[in-house]
Amino acid sequence: MAIRMAVIGAGRIGQIHAANAARNPAVALAGIADALPEPAEKLAGALGARVVTVEEIFADPSVDAVLIGSSTDTHADLIQRTARAGKHIFCEKPVDLDLARARECEQAVKASGKACLIGFQRRFDPTFSALKARLDQGEIGALEALSVISRDPGAPPVDYLRRSGGIFKDMLIHDFDIFRWILGEEAETVYATASALTDPAIASEANDADTTAVTLRTVGGKLAQIHTSRRAAYGYDQRFEVLGSKGMLQAGNHRPTEVVASGPDVVSVDKPEHFFLQRYEKAYRIELDHFVAVLGGREKLRVSIEDGVKALELADAATTSWRENRIVRLR
Repeated sequence: MAIRMAVIGAGRIGQIHAANAARNPAVALAGIADALPEPAEKLAGALGARVVTVEEIFADPSVDAVLIGSSTDTHADLIQRTARAGKHIFCEKPVDLDLARARECEQAVKASGKACLIGFQRRFDPTFSALKARLDQGEIGALEALSVISRDPGAPPVDYLRRSGGIFKDMLIHDFDIFRWILGEEAETVYATASALTDPAIASEANDADTTAVTLRTVGGKLAQIHTSRRAAYGYDQRFEVLGSKGMLQAGNHRPTEVVASGPDVVSVDKPEHFFLQRYEKAYRIELDHFVAVLGGREKLRVSIEDGVKALELADAATTSWRENRIVRLR
């Protein structure tokens, strides 16, 4: 029997997840809901689904799971309502911008006994997951250090940044999840510094930054450095390397093609994929298929609401470290 999945949010990320759900033969779309009628109607029409309201989704006992791809400020309320309705949850990151509220959501999900996947799609990227598998097999021995580079091609509008929760919650939350996933330990200390270098309005109008450097030390003494920027003229820069006692593993950027052009003056390759929609296209599809497999009892949940809360804890700590210019001790 197909899993009946309803989608809340018909914007950019909701469109990606809804399309991936529609492609999965084990899923039947139970409806598309959005605060704006036009996007909901357009997406529902494209996928052969019907437009529904949020209230109809929670009142319908035939809906097995809810996919939450709406704006960040709606996540916590929808997670709690979905949990109370006894339905499984797939929610985009972050759980919420407020850590206390996120922890309330975690407790609501635990009380419901339902699965809740938080959308850290980087864990499902084929390159990243292959590197993780090789780490787990002990290929480079005892892990010692992680270096992460994460750069966007350009900053979002200042209006968006004002309500984003800040760069550490909006952008680096993915990198904090990578830190926990790859090193397999919690952070003991966090030190973060940041600047607004790409656009002065990001500091003056949004009270935010666009370039950061974060150093973390785990409870076991492993070290990590994360460097991010809202500007990379050459494309979407997503890579990391892990140093171990027996060697190093690196995960590099994806390019549209792997053609190498060699001439008398230069050897050139394609620039990295332009943005996350292209870079993580496969990861989003694998992530959705994993969620369906979990609900079907074929796989165990690989990323949970607890992971979402833990990443938010690190984002909070990094924000405090930057604002107060000090090392934040977590444990």
